[in-house]
Order: sequence, then C-alpha cells, then structure tokens
Amino acid sequence: MNGTPPTDFLHTSLGRTGLPVFRLGLSGTYRPGEAALREGIEAGMNYVIWWLGDTQTTRVLREVFPRMRERLIVAAGRNFQHPWLLRRTLEGALRSLRTDYIDFFHIFWVGNGKLSPRTVDALQQFKREGKIRGIAVSTHARRYAGELVRKGVLDVLMMRYNAAHRGAEQEIFPHLAASQPGVVGYTATRWNFLLRHPRGWPEAERVPTAGDCYRFVLGNPHVHVVFTAPRNREQLRENLAEVARGPLSPEEMDFMRRFGDAVHTRHRFFL
Repeated sequence: MNGTPPTDFLHTSLGRTGLPVFRLGLSGTYRPGEAALREGIEAGMNYVIWWLGDTQTTRVLREVFPRMRERLIVAAGRNFQHPWLLRRTLEGALRSLRTDYIDFFHIFWVGNGKLSPRTVDALQQFKREGKIRGIAVSTHARRYAGELVRKGVLDVLMMRYNAAHRGAEQEIFPHLAASQPGVVGYTATRWNFLLRHPRGWPEAERVPTAGDCYRFVLGNPHVHVVFTAPRNREQLRENLAEVARGPLSPEEMDFMRRFGDAVHTRHRFFL
C-alpha cells in the first residue's frame, strides 16, 4: 500500500497505508442519487463507504470499477463480530460490488473492550487471503480506540470528531504515532446540531455552515478523511466547493471551538 499523494489541503496519504486519498469521503447514506455519487467520484472523492443494501452506491461502483478500481478506496463491514457472519458479509460485498477485494473491512459501533480476539483473527485471515487490504473499526469509545491504536491493531480508525466533540485531541491523537493508522472522521456536523443556534447563543451571531464543520475537522493534521453524506447533487457540490477553500483561519477555528462548546453544553444529553 503506497503512493505519492499531492500536498494540498484536499489530498493526503492515509496513514501508514500510504494510499493517496481525497480528504472528503463519500457516503450514500441519504441516497443522494446515482448522478451525485458518480459526480463525487469523478471529482476525485476516492474514499467511499459501502453499506449493505445501498443499491445506489453499488450500481455506481460497479460502473466505475473497470476503469478506476485501483484509485478507489472502498470500505465495507458490519457491526456483528462472529467470524462466520464476517465471512458472509465480506463474500456478499465482493459479489455485490463485483470486485476481488475490499480495501478496509470495518467493524462498526465497537464499544469498550468489545473487539474480540477471534474477530481480529478472522480479519487478519481475510488480509492473508488478499480479500481485504486492512482492518478498521468505527467507535465512539475514545479511550478504547486509543488502546487499539497503541497496540497497532488497526489500519484505519473511524471515529467521531467535530467542534462539539473534541475529546479525541486528548484520548486518541496523542497515541497515533505508535502505529500511524489512517484516521477517518464522521458526524462532522453532529447530526446538524452544529448548523443551528443552540440555546443561549446570541441570535445576532452567525452559525457554522456544513463547510465550516468539514474544514474544522480537516484542519486537524491527525485526520486524513472526513465523511460527507449529501442528500442531493447540490449539497455535494456545495461541500466540495467549501473544502476547496482550504483551511480555516485561526479566527475561524476559534469561532468553531466556541460554537462547539455552546452546542455541547446545551445539548450534551442528546449527543
């Protein structure tokens, strides 16, 4: 796994994998339409997450694989950990996408201490067979994620990080140097809480845009990719245009942190 990525705000190398990656990842969670997904990929978005039952992403990936499979980074997986179910999920993904391998197989929604040794063994076997390139987890359990990173278990860590949830800065990021996994962020807008006034925030003061939220996450040098899940082509284009503006200024970063603190304080029971 290697490559020589460009050195601008929109591109980087995905941790120790060395894979060149566009820093805005693409998810079809809200079914934006095949035209939107295709447009995102053609624009350079090459980290794509595939979910069981996501027929739009399936059709688009099948279409583009013949000419760009090696350029794309496809992540798939599930939240169950039984080796038989993992094998079944993997084989199903390979058949659905008509590909020989999945780049990163995710175990989704891992809680504290719940990644079992037999799960790791199964995933390592998939790697030996050449059916996946790497092992990934998705988790909100920051301390446990830090432990996995220190042990070098993961090739990619997918984790919550946004202006309202910055605990990774203390509990995960300081440990990354030990094994240098790829780091993928999600919930950049905190399910849209960061896009509207929290109680107590002055009505006359502005609120962030989705682009501000993505640029905040990508402004942290430890984060390689942040996912966007547009609902249509217009949202996709807006998000691409926003991240193309580059990093936030120090003043904008300070604003995002203050706003994130206000959101976290007012809505912490819902986050």
